[in-house]
Amino acid sequence: MVITEDAGSVSDRFDIRGCDRIMMAVVTTGNGGYDKLVFRQVPVPTLQRGEVLLQVLAAGVNNTEINTRLGWYSSSVTTATEDAAATEQEEETVRADGGWNEATPFPFIQGTDCCGRVVSVADGVDQSVIGTRVLVRACMRTAGFDSLENIWMASDFDGAFAQFVKVPATEVFAVNCDWSDAELGTIPCAYGTAENMVHRASVRESDHVLITGSSGGVGSAAVQLVKRRGATVSAIAGKAKADKVRSVGADHVIQRGDNIVANFGEKSVDVVIDNVAGPAFGDMLKVLKRGGKYVSSGAIGGPIVALDMRTFYLKDLTLIGCTAWDEPVFPNLISYIERGELRPLLAKTFPLEKIADAQREFLEKKHFGKFVLVPPPVKD
Repeated sequence: MVITEDAGSVSDRFDIRGCDRIMMAVVTTGNGGYDKLVFRQVPVPTLQRGEVLLQVLAAGVNNTEINTRLGWYSSSVTTATEDAAATEQEEETVRADGGWNEATPFPFIQGTDCCGRVVSVADGVDQSVIGTRVLVRACMRTAGFDSLENIWMASDFDGAFAQFVKVPATEVFAVNCDWSDAELGTIPCAYGTAENMVHRASVRESDHVLITGSSGGVGSAAVQLVKRRGATVSAIAGKAKADKVRSVGADHVIQRGDNIVANFGEKSVDVVIDNVAGPAFGDMLKVLKRGGKYVSSGAIGGPIVALDMRTFYLKDLTLIGCTAWDEPVFPNLISYIERGELRPLLAKTFPLEKIADAQREFLEKKHFGKFVLVPPPVKD
C-alpha cells in the first residue's frame, strides 16, 4: 500500500502549518520503490498571473510516472522498465540525471494526465472559464512552437495526483462530449504522444504502418489515430490481446516475439511507430521501405539498441524522435473526441490512495487500455 504520513514528515516544501487551504495528494519523495509514494496533506497550489486552478476529476497512470520514480531516464539505466522496477525494489539509487530535463524536482506531485474542472483563475485569465471541464496539455512549449524546448507537467513541476492542480491557462482545453471524467482521463499523455508521432511521420492514407506495443496506452491510441487517417495498420501485441487490438482498428496483428521480417518481408512498411525498442529494433528498420520513417517516443523494452548504419543510410531512412508535442496535436485530439472519431479505452479505475496497487498491476501488462486514478471528493 501507499504510505500515508502526517504533515511535515516529507519536506518543508509541503509544510501545511499556517496554510488556509489543504488538499490530499500523492507526493513522490525520491527515486526508489513504492515506499516513495506518500499520500498526505499538502497546501492547495497558489496561483500566479495567467494560471488556473483545477479540481482534478481523473488522472491517468502512465509509464512515465513509474520511469521518473525509478530514475529510468538516467543514462546509467540500460534495462527495460520492468527490470528497472524489480531492481529498485531491492536497492535504492539516487539518479541525478533521472528526470526528463536532467534532475527530478523531488519531493513533488506526479500525474501527467488530467481531466479537471476550472475552480479558480488568476489575474489575466477570463473568469468565464470557471466551471468548465477541461483536459490539460501536459507537454508545454514554454519558448514557443518554433523551439523544441519543453517542460512536462508531473515531470518538471507538480501534476495531477492530487485533489487540485495549477497550470497555465493556455494549457487547458475545454472538451464537450458525453465521456465520463475517467474516460477523458485516459487521453492526454497516451493520445497526445501517439498523435504527435503520427503527425510527425506525416502518415497518409496510402501508408502501411507497423505499430509495436499496440495493446498499451500509446500503442492502442496510435492504432486508432492511424486508422482515422485511412492507412493500413499492422500491429504487434500479445496473443491474449490480439482481438482487442483488432477491435480498435488494426488490419493485421502478429504476436509479440514473432519474427517481424519473416512476417512482413523486407521493405514492406512505410512507417514504424515503436515505443518498445529493445532487441527487435534492427528488424524494424529492415521491414521499412526505402525512404521509410521510424518514429519513437519511448523504449520500454530496452533503451540500448544495435543500429546497423548501412541499413539506415543505404535505405535513406528517417529516424524521428518525439517528445515535444507540435502545436496542432492537442487541438486535433479535442476535435477528434468531439466528433466521435476516437474511443476511450478505460481498463480500470483506482482511488488515488491506491496508486501503488495501480502501478503494480500496470507493470503486469495484463490490461488493455488505461488505468485511471480518482482523487477523494473535495470537502466544502
